[in-house]
Amino acid sequence: MSRKSRDTKCGSTPAPDDQLVCVGSISGPFGTGGEARIISFCERPEAIAEYSPLVSAEGRRTFNLRITRRSGKTLIGRLDGVDTREQAAALAGTGLFARRVSFPAPEENEFYHADLIGLEVRDAGGERVGTVADVLNHGAGDLIEVSTLGGDALLVPFTRQAAPEVRIGEGLIIIDRNWC
Repeated sequence: MSRKSRDTKCGSTPAPDDQLVCVGSISGPFGTGGEARIISFCERPEAIAEYSPLVSAEGRRTFNLRITRRSGKTLIGRLDGVDTREQAAALAGTGLFARRVSFPAPEENEFYHADLIGLEVRDAGGERVGTVADVLNHGAGDLIEVSTLGGDALLVPFTRQAAPEVRIGEGLIIIDRNWC
């Protein structure tokens, strides 16, 4: 049995309600009229526009995004104030961030990646293992990457069997070392 996590990544710190969470990035221009290629990290890629206005990592730029179409897996969109190919090209690599409070509340047993990153990890006996450094998905399900106290990386399947307890409010995940 697996758990569901929502991928909202681009940063590696937990996201309290007033923080920004990366929901996508601008990969470059599309055509000559100022449209941009948008990579969405949202479960439903087009949902990125629902978080507008989006902001840059440092919070200095604001982007109202309107998706115009898809090109393969990439979204094509218009950003207010971006009217030329050169302006869109200058934004390549810019992360697009939304305020954590704008996300819908996760359903039961569902977690945002940004809420898992930074949680303390302990085993069933209470021994401290490390801290969640990242949440990865290579197609077969989510893995939590734990930065151990010894500095190594430990990959733990994000399932009920391997991570039976997730206590976001306490900042804690309990893992079963038999699954590691």
